[in-house]
Parts: sequence; structure tokens; C-alpha cells
Amino acid sequence: MKIGVIADDFTGASDIALTLAEAGMRVCQFIGVPENAAAKELDAGVVALKSRTAPTDEAIRDSLTACDWLLAQGVEQIVFKVCSTFDSTPKGNIGPVLDALSDRLGAKGVIVCPAFPENGRSVYQGHLFVQDKLLNESGMQNHPLTPMRDADLKRVLAAQSSKTAYHIDALTVMRGASAIRATLPTDGYVITDAIRDEDLFEIGEAAKGARLLCGGSGIALGLPANFDIAPAKPSWNAIKGPGVVLSGSCSQATRQQVEVYKEQAPHREIIASEVLNGAINAHEIATWAIAQPLPPLIYSSAEPGVVKAAQDTFGADRVALAIETLFADLSAELVAKGARRIVVAGGETSGTVVKGLGAQTLEVGPRLAAGVPVLCLMRDYPIALALKSGNFGDQNFFADALAKMEQPT
Repeated sequence: MKIGVIADDFTGASDIALTLAEAGMRVCQFIGVPENAAAKELDAGVVALKSRTAPTDEAIRDSLTACDWLLAQGVEQIVFKVCSTFDSTPKGNIGPVLDALSDRLGAKGVIVCPAFPENGRSVYQGHLFVQDKLLNESGMQNHPLTPMRDADLKRVLAAQSSKTAYHIDALTVMRGASAIRATLPTDGYVITDAIRDEDLFEIGEAAKGARLLCGGSGIALGLPANFDIAPAKPSWNAIKGPGVVLSGSCSQATRQQVEVYKEQAPHREIIASEVLNGAINAHEIATWAIAQPLPPLIYSSAEPGVVKAAQDTFGADRVALAIETLFADLSAELVAKGARRIVVAGGETSGTVVKGLGAQTLEVGPRLAAGVPVLCLMRDYPIALALKSGNFGDQNFFADALAKMEQPT
């Protein structure tokens, strides 16, 4: 391998795996740290962790284990993949994990850039924007697990790390890779502006030879060219069979997608109180889902106020554990009953689903939408998966993704 990625959630892992695959790299997504060596023919490996909201000590430990495994595969460059909205709490886990990785790798002047202009994420004057809104005005300030109430990335990182955070402005970035490289500090981290995809290619060229980078999937756009790899489209063999949509994201984009798909297909809402009192269970829901004439939607994508009310009544950790357990059991039941196409919305939900399926390695196929590839899980039969970050995709994403899974390249 040449590039190794440590992703702090499962949708982010598939996001950057797609970026590397479309740049021509042979890449697989691993669910957790593999127990054995990876296939020799891979150019890049993406290790998907569920560390974004994990206890900090656990996030650091798992990230360092992933780093060591990737180094053992021969990688020359590590990317710490975080969300393009820089999701974290005031104490971490981005800063603590980045500190641990930079110390392990002896990396200094580490480029940090969560921008992904194609998906409306840009960094300007060190501030993160979602479309035309500052991060803290984009709806992310209401995230139930990692509310983001400050768009100043230097300030966000400074609250999580004792290392100095610097800034490279957009004008310097637009002057190209040599100007970026000349401005890189010799210690700490550097928030790098990016408002165009072209900026990310220049940042990638400037990062040639760097041991560590941190950012969203966009930061990988320019990295494969440093290894003389040319862009190529991933291939895909059609997968047919019963489909289902599972949504646990509370983002504005996903809630809109849920409302649109509810008008087209059968649907059931997962209510926290019903899960906790045993009124519903995975076996019953899976039996209902497989019997539907169209791929049904099963969702817990409530308004932030509804989520908070449930958390206040039952406790945030108890609600999260109950719903995650249900989705894990449900995914296994669905596949056992014949489901072959599964679309999942939300990072936490995606992590729960792939673990429920017992997935270890996912093959990366072509894009379903910006930042979302179709993935293949090989068992006795192939299963098509889409792991969608909450804010990604247009309003018709669910139906379009299910249809594209049936179409070969």
C-alpha cells in the first residue's frame, strides 16, 4: 500500500475510499483493523473506525492500532479522515487522536483541511462553511451527539490540542503547491483554506512526502498523483434482489430525503419509547420489510427537538444504545430473510449496520452521489451497500441509489 486512511466513522471511510478509487487507486474499506495482512495488490487501505464519539482513550488506542497496521502494510502516508463538518465535542476526539498520530509518526506542520467544495464544504479565512452558511449556522449546531457551535477551525482545534494551530489563507493556496509548501510551519497543525476543488489538488501536491494529513475526503483528491497513479472509474457488477433503506441520521438533508421517499414507498418509524419498552423488535420489522412490494424505509430520523425530548426522558446513552442495537439486529435479520440491497443514512447507523452484518472488508464501486460509493460485501452471495453521511445526496438519493445498485458499469 501507498496511502493508509484512518477514518473516524464508516460513512467517512467510504467517502474517502471513493475519492481514492476514482483517482485510480486499488482500494478496499476495512471494518476495523484487520487481523491479517491485506491483499498485496492494493494501493490504498481505508480502516473504518467508530471513534468519532467513542471515549477519547478508546479512540486514541484504536487509531494508533490502525496506524501501526497500515505502516506494517508499507504505507508511506497516513490520512486521518474526519467529517467535512469537523464533527467533534469541545474536548475531542479530533485533537487528541491527531496529537497521538502526529507523535507516533513524528509529523510536524500537519495540514488540516476538511473542505469538500463539491459537497458544499469550504474553508475560508480558517472558517468552515456549509454551502453559504457558517458551520455554526448550518444546522450542525443542533447535532444530537456532536453539536458544532464554532466555525473557526483554529479555535476548535486549539480547544482540543496543546499544539499550535496555524493558518494558510486562500490567496496563498491559489498561488499553488510551491507557495503552500513554502508557508508550511515546522510544528503543530495548519488549517488550510480551500474553496475550489483545484485548491485541494494543489494542497495534495504540496503534501507530497508528508507523513500525516487530516481532513475530509477532499484532501485525498491530489494525493494519488504523487504516486504516478492516473484517474480511473471503479467497475461494478449488478446486484439485484430485495432492497431496504435504513435511516438514523437527523441531519436536515436526510430528513428531507426521508420525507420524499415516504411518498414513494412503504415506511415505518422507529420510536425510542417503543424500542425501550419492547413494543417492536428486529424480527418483526424485518418480516414486515421483506414482505413489502417496494423497498421500504425504516427510519429514526426525527427532528432535533424530538430526539432531545427522548434523551431527556430516557437518557441519551440509553436511547442511542437501544436504537443502535435494534439496527444491528435488524440488518442481520434482513439479510437472513433475503435483502440484497441496503441503503444506510447516518454515520453512527452505518457503523451499527456493517457490524451487525459482520462485515470485515468492503469492495469499493462507483459513485452513487458525491461522497457516496456503492460498496460490495461478499458473503455466500454479494450484498450491495450504500453508507451515506447524513448531509450527503439530493432529495431523491434513496430511490436513485437502490436503482443504481442493479445497473452494471
